[in-house]
Amino acid sequence: MSRPPLCPVVQQVRPVSAAPRLEPVELREAAHCLVVDADGRRIPFGALYRRQKAVVVFVRNFLCYTCKEYVEDLAKVPRSYLQEANVRLIVIGQSSYHHIKPFCSLTGYTHEMYVDPQREIYKMLGMRRGEGNDVSVQSPHVKSSMLLGSIRSMWRAMTGPAFDFQGDPAQQGGTLILGPGNEVHFLHHDRNRMDHVPINSVLQMAGVKTVNFTNKPQIIDI
Repeated sequence: MSRPPLCPVVQQVRPVSAAPRLEPVELREAAHCLVVDADGRRIPFGALYRRQKAVVVFVRNFLCYTCKEYVEDLAKVPRSYLQEANVRLIVIGQSSYHHIKPFCSLTGYTHEMYVDPQREIYKMLGMRRGEGNDVSVQSPHVKSSMLLGSIRSMWRAMTGPAFDFQGDPAQQGGTLILGPGNEVHFLHHDRNRMDHVPINSVLQMAGVKTVNFTNKPQIIDI
């Protein structure tokens, strides 16, 4: 009996390391903390993944060019893919909630976004502060050079309504797949601003169809 043909591997960006351990008590404590939506409404963090699986991406700050470009690619995940898999896609920042709508407008992101202004959840979930300079990684979703990206970030800060870094510049982010309930399927702590998990890797682990981020037509040989 012949075996069915294996699906070809299209691209391997970089391996995803084993998830750090997150104790149930830590997640239960974090679940009671409040996040804030774009209209200033406060919602328990745990309500975001209580009834269904959720991909939760914590970003450094809304002025960071690497976060902007990563979220621009998150914006390309079709809502239909998420609905088909019954998965929520959530971005959490650490600024005032007033920055959510401008950041969504800037990035084209239309999925869920909240903030944790006091960084309580960041701390409880073990998100790092400071750059891990000993770690050499390159995010597949960041297109700008550090010089150009930093200049653009500073320009956005200077031309905004108030000179505001829109969060702690030293704070690093991370990515989790949670729920339903207190299930932790995956946890990644960013070691520096470039240490993003490839979005398609996260989507695959969450059971969501992957996305073509190259903007090139996919060619299938027959």
